[in-house]
Amino acid sequence: MTKAVEFEVNGEPVKLSGSIVKQYLVRGNADVTDQELVMFINLCKYQKLNPFLNEAYLVKFKGAPAQIITSKEAFMKRAEANEHYAGLEAGIIVERNGELVDIEGAIKLPGDKLVGGWAKVFRDDRKVPVKVRISLEEFSKGQSTWKQMPLNMIRKTAIVNAMREAFPGNLGNMYTEEENDVPDNTVRRVNEEVRKQANQQVIDVEPIPVKEELESEPEVMDEQPEQADLFETTAEGPGW
Repeated sequence: MTKAVEFEVNGEPVKLSGSIVKQYLVRGNADVTDQELVMFINLCKYQKLNPFLNEAYLVKFKGAPAQIITSKEAFMKRAEANEHYAGLEAGIIVERNGELVDIEGAIKLPGDKLVGGWAKVFRDDRKVPVKVRISLEEFSKGQSTWKQMPLNMIRKTAIVNAMREAFPGNLGNMYTEEENDVPDNTVRRVNEEVRKQANQQVIDVEPIPVKEELESEPEVMDEQPEQADLFETTAEGPGW
């Protein structure tokens, strides 16, 4: 197990260890490795994310590596806190009469075919904005939220990608659920359980060196139920 790490987020103390993360902040049907735990704890520490406020969590399914998910709210706050941030513009890309048309916002005509999203992020220390244009076909994973709100989802995903390109030092290695292949019901269940369990008890773990932790054998966890038994399918509402 990884050592306990303590840091502050907005003046509030946060303490994380491998056992804390496994107990409160990992969902899915597979065990996370010590390396994945270390990566998650370090991301929270250096990006100043408080996972007990639902700003980040781990999802791990059988046959796939763990995914570190950052909430949209935490992602946007980090970008907007940059001293050079000067606003953004974003919208959707549609095919209309055989031509591609950029529309600001997330509204299209009945005859338009949605094909992608776009975003511009402005910095006061650059002459031109960072521009991103992304394809709906590439990013939509077929989850219920993408089916119900494709315009809103592709616009949000374009914003996230543009923000990351504009502020790589602030947002590197941070990805939201729209960019990861995580089922909607997983995201909703994680959000609910983290809110219920966060900070309900004082957890004190004696720190041990990281090097020793990485060299030790990973703890074997009991097999968890299959994904279908863990989660209830719900749809996520718009965030922006």
